[in-house]
Amino acid sequence: MSGRIPDFIGNWTKLDRLDMQGTSMEGPIPATISELKNLTSLRITDLRGRSMRFPNLEDMTGMRELILRNCSIIDPIPSYVGDMNRLKTLDLSFNMLNGEIPSRLQGLAELDFLFLSHNFLTGEVPGWMLDSRDNVDLSYNNFTRSRAAGCQFSNVNLVASHSTSSSNSNSWCLQPDLPCPGNANHHSLFINCGGRRMRFEGNDYEENSSDEGPSHFESYDRWAYSSTGTYVGNDRGKFTAANDTPMISTAAEFYQTARVSPSSLKYYGLCLRRGSYRVRLHFAEIMYSNNATFSSLGRRIFDVAIQGKVVLADFDIAKEANGVRRGIYRDFDVNVNGTTLEIHLYWTGKGTTAIPDRGVYGPLISAIAVTPNFDVSTGLSVGAIVGIVISSCVLLLLVSVVFWRYLRRKADEDNELRGLDLQTGYFTLRQIKAATNNFDSANKIGEGGFGPVYKGVLHDGTVIAVKQLSSKSKQGNREFVNEIGMISALQHPNLVKLHGCCIEGNQLLLIYEYLENNCLARALFGRDEQRLNIDWKTRRKICLGIARGLAYLHEESRLKIVHRDIKATNVLLDKDLNAKISDFGLAKLDEEENTHISTRIAGTVGYMAPEYAMRGYLTDKADVYSFGIVALEIVSGKSNTNYRPKEEFVYLLDWAYVLQEQGNLLELVDPILGSNYSEEEALRMLNLALLCANPSPTLRPSMSSVVSMLEGKIPVQAPIVKRGTMNDEMRFKALEMISQDSQTRVSTLSQDSREQRRVSMDGPWIDSSVSLSSRDETRDHSSSTGGYIQLIQRKRRS
Repeated sequence: MSGRIPDFIGNWTKLDRLDMQGTSMEGPIPATISELKNLTSLRITDLRGRSMRFPNLEDMTGMRELILRNCSIIDPIPSYVGDMNRLKTLDLSFNMLNGEIPSRLQGLAELDFLFLSHNFLTGEVPGWMLDSRDNVDLSYNNFTRSRAAGCQFSNVNLVASHSTSSSNSNSWCLQPDLPCPGNANHHSLFINCGGRRMRFEGNDYEENSSDEGPSHFESYDRWAYSSTGTYVGNDRGKFTAANDTPMISTAAEFYQTARVSPSSLKYYGLCLRRGSYRVRLHFAEIMYSNNATFSSLGRRIFDVAIQGKVVLADFDIAKEANGVRRGIYRDFDVNVNGTTLEIHLYWTGKGTTAIPDRGVYGPLISAIAVTPNFDVSTGLSVGAIVGIVISSCVLLLLVSVVFWRYLRRKADEDNELRGLDLQTGYFTLRQIKAATNNFDSANKIGEGGFGPVYKGVLHDGTVIAVKQLSSKSKQGNREFVNEIGMISALQHPNLVKLHGCCIEGNQLLLIYEYLENNCLARALFGRDEQRLNIDWKTRRKICLGIARGLAYLHEESRLKIVHRDIKATNVLLDKDLNAKISDFGLAKLDEEENTHISTRIAGTVGYMAPEYAMRGYLTDKADVYSFGIVALEIVSGKSNTNYRPKEEFVYLLDWAYVLQEQGNLLELVDPILGSNYSEEEALRMLNLALLCANPSPTLRPSMSSVVSMLEGKIPVQAPIVKRGTMNDEMRFKALEMISQDSQTRVSTLSQDSREQRRVSMDGPWIDSSVSLSSRDETRDHSSSTGGYIQLIQRKRRS
C-alpha cells in the first residue's frame, strides 16, 4: 500500500480496531479519523512524508491501545490522552513531540506500557513515572532534570534522555551521544547476544542473556544495550530466543541463541579509541521452521543502522541465509570519531506478527564482533604499516627518479584537473587576464583563505568574480580540486554559481557569478557606510534562502554535502538581496561509507557546533547549528561573537537563552526595525534559531523541516535549554581548544595584510574565509578573541 491515507476512513464509524503498519503510506493522518469514536486499538506506524500535527482523538475514550510510532508528529502530547482511562499501551516514540509530559497522564491507572523515546520532550521527568511499576521508555529526549541518578530507574529507561545542560548531566548515560565516563582505551568488542559467555576463534564473547526488554537499559565496562517495545497481541513475549533443534550447517555456538525485540534494539560500544573498525553482525533464524507447516510461513523483516546510517534495509535473515537455522554474518567498516559506537536494529512494521505464535517478529541478532582496522599498539592501520615498510625499501629508488618525477608532476596535475567531469565551462588564462586587466590590483575585491578575488568583465559583458588559487600551496591545490569537483555539480538559486575554471601553467582559477551586495555580515554589522537598511520582509527572505540552500546541500543534491563553515560572511547577497551560500572549499562530501565524517576541524569560533568543535563529530546537524546562530544574527542585527550586553555573556546565543527563560525573546529584534515587523514571524524565527542551536545534535531538526517551519507549514517550539554548568563547560572547552589558533592568526596579521583586507571590504565580493576585517574590525576581533581567553581563565579560577 502506498499514497496518502484517504479521508474516507472516517466513514468506518463502527470500526473498533485500525492497523496501518509496514506500508508505504504517507501522512498526515486525516482529520476524519476523529469520527472513529468506537476505536479501542489504533496502530499507525512508519508514515512517510512531511511532519504532521497530532490527530484529534479526544472522543476515543474507550481506547486501550494507542500506537502512533514514527509518524513525524510535531506537537505537544495532548492532555486529553490522560482521559483515556482504559489505556494499557501508549507508544508515541520516534516522533518530534515537544513540550512537557502532561500531568493528566498520571491518571491512567490501567497503563502498563508507555513509550515516548526519540522525541523532543522537555522539562522535568515526572516523579510519578519514576515511582510507577509500568514499563516506561523516555530515552533520547531533551529533559532538563529528574531525580534519577542513572539510566535504568526501576522499569524506566532514561538513556540519553537529558539535554546537555540538565542538572543530571554528570551521569554519562543520561547525556546525548553517551560520552565516555572514563578513558577511551577500548579497541574491540565481542557479545553473545541472548546467550552465555563463550569463546570463539580466540575471542571471549561476553554474556547477554537477560530476558528484560520492554523498557530496559543495561551497561557494562565495554558495552551497553537498550531495548524497547512490546509485542502485538502478546505483552509477555520473550526477548531472548534459543534453538531447540540442530543447526542445518556447522555453525558457532552463538548461533544457537539470539536477542530479539518487538520494536527497537540498540547496542553501544563504549569508550572506544578513535579510528576505523570492522563490525561483524551474526544472524541465524531460529524461531521459524523449514518444514511444510504453518511455522514455515513466518517472515522476519527489519532494518539495521550503524552510527545513524542504514546499512541493512528490509533485512530477511532466512532469505539471506537460504533457509532457517543457518548462520550468516555481514561485515561493515565504520569510523568512530567520538568514543561511542551505536548499532541500531529496529522493526518498521513489515513481515508477519503471529507465526508461529503472536510475538514472534522484530529484529533478531546472534552475536556482535567489533575489531580495529588499525594496529592497537601504534594506532596505525595495517595499510599504513605496510606502506611505511614499502616506502623504506624503495627509498633509494625514489631518490634516483625524483628529478624526473618533478618534471612530470606539473604536467600530470594539469592533465588530472583538466580531466575532471565538470558541469561548467572552461576558460583560458588569456580570457581571464583580459577580463581582469591582467589581475590589476584595482580590480581586487577580496582576499580569500587561499588566494585573492578579482572582479572581471568577459567580452560578452558578463561580470564575474575570479578566485585565484596560489599554486604554491599544496593544501590550496587540494581545496581547489575539492571545490570544483563538488560545486560544478550543484545548481540552486541559493548557492553561489560556479561559471567555470581555468587551469594553465601555475594558474588555478575559479570563475563565479558576481554578487553586487557583498556578504550578509557587512550588510548587518559592518561599518556604518557599509551597512544596508534591510527591512523585516527581506530578512525573512534571506533566512529562508539560506535554509533552502542548506536543505539542497544536505538532502536534495546527489552529492550530499556538509558545508562546515556556515556564517554571515559566507552568505553573499545579489542585487535583489537574495541569499547565496558561498565557499565550499571547506566542505567535504558526506561519503556513503562514513556518516560521521572524519576530517580536520574547519570552522569559525562562535558558529561551530559543540560536538564538532570538541570531538570532531561531524554530520549535517553541525550546519543546522550554524544556521541557528546566523538566524539569530539576522533577527537581531548583531554579531554572535562580538555582541556582549553584559560581561558574563560570551555569545549572543547566551543572551538569547536568558531572554527565552524570561519570556522576553522579542528584545533581541533589531531596534532599527522599530515596530515595522511581524512579532509572530519574529518569535517563530527566534524559537527556530534556538531549536537549531540545541547543544544535542540529535534534537536539531533537518534543514527541510526548518524550511517548512519558516514557511509556516508546521509549528515551531524551541526546546528549553537552560544555561547550566554543563553547557558552560562545553562552551568554554570548545573555545579553549581553538583559542591558541585564534590568537596566532590575529597576532600574525601584518600591517600590509590589514590594509589588504580593508580593501576587500570596500568591494562587492568577499570570500568566505575572510571575517569582517577592516583595520578597526581586525582590532575589534583581536580584542574580542582576547576576551574569550580571559573568560576561560576566569572560569578556571572560579
